[in-house]
Amino acid sequence: MFTKLKQFKEMRDKAKIIQNTLAEEKVEASAAWGKIKMVMNGNQKVLSVKVDPDLLTNKEKMESAIKDVTNEAIEKVQKVMAAAIKKDKNFNFPGL
Repeated sequence: MFTKLKQFKEMRDKAKIIQNTLAEEKVEASAAWGKIKMVMNGNQKVLSVKVDPDLLTNKEKMESAIKDVTNEAIEKVQKVMAAAIKKDKNFNFPGL
């Protein structure tokens, strides 16, 4: 039982290290022909959003652009996360 607890602690410690590393990563995404831009870190925290004033006049286009830019940023972050986990050969979750 103590072996399992030790393994769990080691896995948790490795996850924390990767989480801290991902916090340093940043991805940029854009939508609506560059009229909306988002920066997100590797932990999927939105760091900034910039919206071209032209988008502010059309609610539907703005809503669509926000959805698109968020989805693009999340996809990019997921790729960064997968690469970070693959890079750390010692990081093994059961099932990965």
